[in-house]
Amino acid sequence: MNERTLVVLKPDAVFRGLSGQIIERFEKCGLKIVGAKMINVSKELGLTHYAKDEEWKNNVGKRALKEVEEFNLNVLEIFGTNNPVEIGELVVQRNADFLNSGPVFAFVFEGVNAVKKVRSLIGPTFPDTAPPGTIRGDFGLENSFTGTVRKRTTYNLVHASGNIEEAKQEIDLWFKPEELVDYKQAIDSIYGY
Repeated sequence: MNERTLVVLKPDAVFRGLSGQIIERFEKCGLKIVGAKMINVSKELGLTHYAKDEEWKNNVGKRALKEVEEFNLNVLEIFGTNNPVEIGELVVQRNADFLNSGPVFAFVFEGVNAVKKVRSLIGPTFPDTAPPGTIRGDFGLENSFTGTVRKRTTYNLVHASGNIEEAKQEIDLWFKPEELVDYKQAIDSIYGY
């Protein structure tokens, strides 16, 4: 059964001119573009997109704390707190700030098992753990620790919905129904034809 999923090529992918190569990989695995636009993300959209629950913030905060402690850095100097949930909130803020730091390409891809195919193709969140052959493994610039120490998000090129429910919510957040069209119209909308 066909599914739809959201893919956002982040500013680091756009600035580095990788958009075409990344899109080609999605298309080669049988996915079609049914929505596309290049936009400058507002602060509001960025924060809404990355709005996460307490459990997620706690888990992300614990991971960030572990990274900083492994390298014997001062947690308070890096984060200003040692509370995992507060650190998770900082991660949400940094992700939103990065998303609106430059233009992004937002796509809706459609195909059989679209969510799973896209997630598999992009690889794990952090480039240092993404294997070769994945988008983040082949094109990612740095590990999560670098972003953490520099007090910003990691340059990991692309966001993709994590599951069917998240895909529906994210597509509704990023696209109006009339913006979801056939492939030719989606491509034409990018180039302004």
